[in-house]
Amino acid sequence: MSIHIGPIALDAPVVLAPLSGISDLPFRRLVKRFGAGLVVSEMIASQAMIRETRQSLLMAQFEPEEFPMAVQLAGCEPQVMGEAAKLNEDRGAQIVDINFGCPVKKVVNGHAGSSLMRDELLAARILEATVKAVGIPVTLKMRLGWDHNSLNAPKLARIAQECGIKSLAIHGRTRQQFYEGKADWSLIRAVKEAVTIPVFANGDITTYDAAAEALRLSGADGVMIGRGACGRPWFPANVIRFLATGERAADPALEDQLAVVLAHYEAMLAHYGIDAGKRVARKHLGWYARGFPGAAEFRSKVMTVAEPAEVKDMIRAYWGRAIEAGWKPTGEGEAIAGLKEAA
Repeated sequence: MSIHIGPIALDAPVVLAPLSGISDLPFRRLVKRFGAGLVVSEMIASQAMIRETRQSLLMAQFEPEEFPMAVQLAGCEPQVMGEAAKLNEDRGAQIVDINFGCPVKKVVNGHAGSSLMRDELLAARILEATVKAVGIPVTLKMRLGWDHNSLNAPKLARIAQECGIKSLAIHGRTRQQFYEGKADWSLIRAVKEAVTIPVFANGDITTYDAAAEALRLSGADGVMIGRGACGRPWFPANVIRFLATGERAADPALEDQLAVVLAHYEAMLAHYGIDAGKRVARKHLGWYARGFPGAAEFRSKVMTVAEPAEVKDMIRAYWGRAIEAGWKPTGEGEAIAGLKEAA
């Protein structure tokens, strides 16, 4: 059963979350090729977008093979948010997503991200201005509330629907929790019951069982996966298969993983340029190696190697040893320390 975000039909109920510094074009394209229902860009500041800074344009870059995909914007000025949304529509975006969930201090102190959950009037003005500025669907990602004394996500969800928002993604934590503790998917159910538009459950969905439990407890229409896809760009597609059939697909064969890692590395070099690309790639290489014997040593060496050709030789050698030895990852859904989703 497909999910409709306005006129756009998703063929699967699993979405790649916006991940700051991670869900760039090379990563989104890879996740989409494996079969995610929807991919979302990194969070982009609306002010930077309308100034068309080099970084914002790079972050908003997309390709037709990603479609459907959403460009996520953050900001606190209704007119600026509308202008930034229109700019992305003119550039060919299919969906604009609004961030009301980022807990990072510099974003909150600028009265954006999850700070807007404390100002429902301004939040409504931003939602309304953005929806009116474009002809494409506008979606919203937020948290349960600012803290457990103000769990206003259901109320804000109703406001969003009245403003014309076409779907919601709810991270099962408050802003004050940041990324501590465990996401409470059961509290998302009140949001689902408050609206008729699609709702996606987000937070801690790193295993097959977590995906199923998030849907059961929240009553949501689908799930949004963030850190669970890091080092496993095939995981959202595997979750789609699991939810449809109950099949717990294994990770790809090590030979196929090696091909994925090398292709992703080359794509990052091409997207960012050699100097920036090799720096961005390091964290991804560490995640790909996670769970294998000698992963810590591999990560530490990758951090110090300057030449891409040498890095690629290291990748081939490391996965070559894994293939020869028949290594297996230590387990599904290991936590990734320090990884922050956009909301």
